[in-house]
Amino acid sequence: MRDNSSATTIFRPVIPSRSAPGLWWGLLGVAAFSFTVPFTRVAVGGLSPLFIGAGRAVVAAILAASALALTRQRLPRGRQWARLALVAAGIVVGFPLLTSYALTTAPASHGAVVIALLPAATATAAVLRGREHPSVAFWLVTAVGAAAAMAFALAQSGNPLQSGGFGQTGWADVLLLGAVGAAAIGYAEGGLLARELGAWQTVSWALVLALPLMAALTTLSMTQHPPAASAVQWAAFAYLGVVSMFFGFFAWYRGLAIGPMAKVSQIQLVQPVLSICWAGLLLGESLDWTTAIGGLAVIVCAGAAVRVRLQPEPAQQNRRESPERRDHQPPQPAAR
Repeated sequence: MRDNSSATTIFRPVIPSRSAPGLWWGLLGVAAFSFTVPFTRVAVGGLSPLFIGAGRAVVAAILAASALALTRQRLPRGRQWARLALVAAGIVVGFPLLTSYALTTAPASHGAVVIALLPAATATAAVLRGREHPSVAFWLVTAVGAAAAMAFALAQSGNPLQSGGFGQTGWADVLLLGAVGAAAIGYAEGGLLARELGAWQTVSWALVLALPLMAALTTLSMTQHPPAASAVQWAAFAYLGVVSMFFGFFAWYRGLAIGPMAKVSQIQLVQPVLSICWAGLLLGESLDWTTAIGGLAVIVCAGAAVRVRLQPEPAQQNRRESPERRDHQPPQPAAR
């Protein structure tokens, strides 16, 4: 990465734009992330949600700081720090903490269905971040997908198999939806920033930036509830810290950076299916008809939203320019 003479200079992309490699890297990242919800569900059986959400970030930050020091990476500059803070708020702080608390009451398969909104949410964040003007169909399908997820959550709230009834499950769904929004913002901004800093460098700097806060929260959780878990629960926690919070993002952000971002984000549609399968195989959770229908509806709507966004608008067709080509261009600095 070269120094830039001014804050308004366009950064030279670190990662070239090619399509097929981006899809494969994205698929590898999604495969790693698909175990996050089931393993979080395992870990909360013996560890507090605050310890899981903050502690996994501390583990990943230690790995990230070591990697940055060993490879002697240059410090981010100027507005990149503010953008890294946004990435950290979404994927280091928001998503892990919110899902950890939600999965103390919600089954892993339930959480996977609500999180299936993430592809459409990521596409929406990318649209807003890139100041695009998608068609009405994009917003309509996205709204239908959100409504499907909420309908599923309400239907599941009355399920007697879920402990706590509607109150706890309802709050779990609110937390899961908040986690989706946080991750979508982190994914969209991180995918753009990875073109300037590099894929693994982006997530590493975000982890290091959030380390003081997450270390303080981890210490607080250990003071309130000293961790006491089985070997399996500790193994699940280790996976969350090493793979879900660190190595998985190497592949995912590299895929988003190679792009096109909107097309790579479609691979996330595979994640809830895999997560539900792991929940059944590893946790013995049964797949009832509401989970199957709800998951299918959310996945179809999310896929439709991303595909609609990929279709060029008439004005863009006249210029023979599509959103995919815009994804290949170096990101322009946003207005201060």
